[in-house]
Amino acid sequence: MKKLYIETYGCQMNVNDSEVILSILSKAGYERTEEMSEADLILANTCSIRENAEQRVFGRIDVFRLEKKKRPEVLIGIVGCMAERLKDKLLDGRIVDLVAGPDSYRRLPEMVAAVNPGNPQIDVQLSRTETYDDIAPLRLDRNGVSAYISIMRGCNNCCSYCVVPYTRGAERSRDPYTIVREAEEAFAAGYKEVNLLGQNVDSYLWKAPEDCPEHCGESVNFAQLLEKVAAISPQLRVRFSTSYPSDITDEVLYTMAAHSNICRHIHFPVQSGSDAMLEKMRRKYDRKWYLERVARIREIVPDCGLTTDVIAGFCGESEEDHRDTLSLFEEVGFDAAFMFQYSERPGTLAARKFEDDVPPEVKTRRLNEIIALQNRKGAENYRKMIGRRLEVLVEGPSKKTPEDLCGRASNYMMCVWPDSVHKAGDYVQVEVVDATPATLLCRLV
Repeated sequence: MKKLYIETYGCQMNVNDSEVILSILSKAGYERTEEMSEADLILANTCSIRENAEQRVFGRIDVFRLEKKKRPEVLIGIVGCMAERLKDKLLDGRIVDLVAGPDSYRRLPEMVAAVNPGNPQIDVQLSRTETYDDIAPLRLDRNGVSAYISIMRGCNNCCSYCVVPYTRGAERSRDPYTIVREAEEAFAAGYKEVNLLGQNVDSYLWKAPEDCPEHCGESVNFAQLLEKVAAISPQLRVRFSTSYPSDITDEVLYTMAAHSNICRHIHFPVQSGSDAMLEKMRRKYDRKWYLERVARIREIVPDCGLTTDVIAGFCGESEEDHRDTLSLFEEVGFDAAFMFQYSERPGTLAARKFEDDVPPEVKTRRLNEIIALQNRKGAENYRKMIGRRLEVLVEGPSKKTPEDLCGRASNYMMCVWPDSVHKAGDYVQVEVVDATPATLLCRLV
């Protein structure tokens, strides 16, 4: 068989896309290798969410060029969001043989076969129907415990700073019965946790097509899908990401509360604590709405872990806007957060309409203030867990202390404890005896 080497950048959805690509190309005679030097085909599955993500890939293309100089017959491809955004710019002098957007993976075998000197291949056509729901992914086996399952593709929110609607297209929901089947297959293969993925899982809505007599007239929303997946087995944990604050419903929260194997964790991006910035970002909610949903989450799903995303230094952000973000972080008390400076993305509404006018040094200072506050609040949350008993799904040895095991509690907090008995995939009971700002130090119960 020919050998495929693939590097994956960006979000969990890109990891799942790489698994889809592996499945498609395996049927065309390729097997995966982790050694670039023995690959017949080198692919980079890319992300465009921030400029530095793209710069990393350009750096890797330079490495691929050196490999091609040594072995002119090797084929190099760029796939994913960056391929969609930059299109034929990637073919210009960069020693790339093919460029494939997120909706053209089925054509990869055909594209690879058509490549010859002076004839690179490009397909970045977006689709309104492609969900890859009939393709069984070949798992990358990060730990053999958790499997990613995409339940939808694209996004309709069009936040002013975000490139996703332009790189992944319009939102479309996948057939729930193929999602359940994939989760069942993952569980049968030994996976103990599935992560249901979408740009906005709360807007998931599948309606049976007219030519589907078995489910004629049926529709399934996200809460109902959660229930179907949770019903597979009480031994199968269910996680999901990402939730959009204006769309999460009480029905979803009550479904979480009713099933102990649906994890008590919600990733709930806020992006800013300022109403003026939220409006400019086109986030479709205000600060009051966000805080009311947080209160509702904590009322219906007590002890639910909350994590978030935030952008420092968006266009026109004032010191008062920044203070609003700090005060929201103080009020909510997130367990963790992904925190970034604003990075203008070409083609977005913000790039066309707003000036990126916050000086870099101000962005950096504001980001550091958010990070310092979050570190303090996160550490307080972790300290509050001391004395608690938790069920943890073992992921494997701890990176820092390989003689210890590590795994996550239902609320997504990472736990570490001495253990010479259990293995990855086991459920264990632990008691928290100490805490760092990002880890619960435990003992077996």
